[in-house]
Amino acid sequence: MKNLILIVVIAVFSSSCIPTKDLTYFQGEPISSSDISTISNAPYRLQTNDIIDIQIKANDPTLVALFSKIKNESSTNITQETLYFDTYSVDINGIIRIPYINELNVLGYTTKEVRQKIETELSKMFKNMDDIFVSVKLAGIRYTVIGEVEIPGTNVLFQNQVNIIEAIANAGDIKITGNRKKVTIIRNNVDGVKKYQLDLTNLDFINKEGFYIQPNDIISIEPLKQKSWGTGETGAKTFTTIVAALSLITTTILLINNL
Repeated sequence: MKNLILIVVIAVFSSSCIPTKDLTYFQGEPISSSDISTISNAPYRLQTNDIIDIQIKANDPTLVALFSKIKNESSTNITQETLYFDTYSVDINGIIRIPYINELNVLGYTTKEVRQKIETELSKMFKNMDDIFVSVKLAGIRYTVIGEVEIPGTNVLFQNQVNIIEAIANAGDIKITGNRKKVTIIRNNVDGVKKYQLDLTNLDFINKEGFYIQPNDIISIEPLKQKSWGTGETGAKTFTTIVAALSLITTTILLINNL
């Protein structure tokens, strides 16, 4: 009986603890530059719900004042609310509305192409475009993280490029119960919905498509099987759980024998 209990304890203990290799990022040896697959550097094409910052400037500000949204230049606290009111959001039809230019289709266009479209529209109103400067860029990269992270939810990073590690770090990192080998990215773009899966414990994920996230990506972190078992995340917690279970079993057996 004692041997049976010992075998059960060892089996449960060894299978329920989360091994270090499942928690460590960037395992493996660096890949030589000649073997590294090229990550696509194709320019990002705008999608619905993207937030675009458009600046139209000139030597004489009164020339272009009508085309710019009113901004609180003194405010340094940029929030999703201020982005919503001070920038342009691509609607479900891929349209933005600019004063006096009216509706402009930007769905599937790069920011450079949108800038060129705006310049074309402005050239119909102004004879000399040399004095007018147009800037178009993404007003941050918005994404959502769900699952086994410390701070799930929607974040906005004010960068031109964001990789998966930065995105997860800004969500408080993956919990000890999160599966770092199965990080899923859901992406909806003009080509339809795409799904990528990355193994963050393998250094090779840096060369995979999906390493750089895009606006409106959904990042999902699956739980490890140890979480559903409920036996404990660490060796100490597992040991405590097993001791409590064995104490209950022993007490039950003693009560039955004394009946």
